[in-house]
Amino acid sequence: MENTNTATSERVSILDQTPSLNSLRSSAVSSNTVPVTLYINGAEHTLQIDPRVTLLDVLREYIGLTGTKKGCDHGQCGACTVLVEGHRINSCLALAVSYDREQITTIEGLAEGEDLHPVQEAFLQHDAFQCGYCTPGQIMSAVGLLLEGNAKTDAEIKEQMSGNICRCGAYANILAAVRECNNQQNSNASAPQAK
Repeated sequence: MENTNTATSERVSILDQTPSLNSLRSSAVSSNTVPVTLYINGAEHTLQIDPRVTLLDVLREYIGLTGTKKGCDHGQCGACTVLVEGHRINSCLALAVSYDREQITTIEGLAEGEDLHPVQEAFLQHDAFQCGYCTPGQIMSAVGLLLEGNAKTDAEIKEQMSGNICRCGAYANILAAVRECNNQQNSNASAPQAK
């Protein structure tokens, strides 16, 4: 979209009138900001941010970790699920300053080098995604669910994953992937330990 300035007959793009991300960051430092240190995927990030900025926006816009998705921006779809100290949260509803000095894990932090996390592997094996938009949130929620150790049956898995919406309808495959990881986790826990 372009505006025509009749005084100079010069065409000005609307994009030229939009402030850049760097200029927004610069102006934020000079306004009402607070310091925050976040430990994201094992790395320390010290930022000067507006206290109203969500954790989701810090991850995506300030740090550049775009694996966590902005779906509904109202905490209803689960696309923005991350782990804080091992617990699932909707990062679109969480103010970043609330998590100062806490351990945050995003989808980018699950794999160890080229080795995928077991839940990521299970999602691939069970074809538990279609378009892929909800997949990071689904995987993070599944990892959190397994860490919590509360879902032992299919009904419990479905209930505890119900905050994550898949518009493509890959629920049966998501359930199969989580069930496999849950069964594996339970069999590892009950296996006798070698001395």
